Amino acid sequence: MISQLTVFLQNEKGNLSRLVRQIADNGTNMHAMFLSDTQDFGIARIFCDEPDAVAAMLNEAGFRASVTQVNAVYVPNKPGGLASLLEFCDKAGLNIEYGYCFKAGDEEAIDVFKINGENIDFALEDAGFRIARPEEIYAL
Repeated sequence: MISQLTVFLQNEKGNLSRLVRQIADNGTNMHAMFLSDTQDFGIARIFCDEPDAVAAMLNEAGFRASVTQVNAVYVPNKPGGLASLLEFCDKAGLNIEYGYCFKAGDEEAIDVFKINGENIDFALEDAGFRIARPEEIYAL
């Protein structure tokens, strides 16, 4: 599992800039950021150094931040790579709350999911999937 920093932001001009500046001024390196939004708020999902400490710092600065454990899985970067993973999750009765994917070289992609349950990484490995470790994602 990978610790992901999750920050809720009001959908107002400048909030994302203030968030990123606060993280930078803390001396924290961000390795990846994914954004989603609704009409009223946005969610920034961030892979960064020391996410627990950064969440505490952001909460003290007035942001709503938490750390979420997510699963990151390598899949072949070809048609059907993601489908195979999702079919396994369906058959195993795993509930996926949300996810996002990104290319990790010519041959592979990394699919990141928030999956309800315990020992998810072990179940995925037993099914033949390769789990991405934080240092592998940070090196991309």
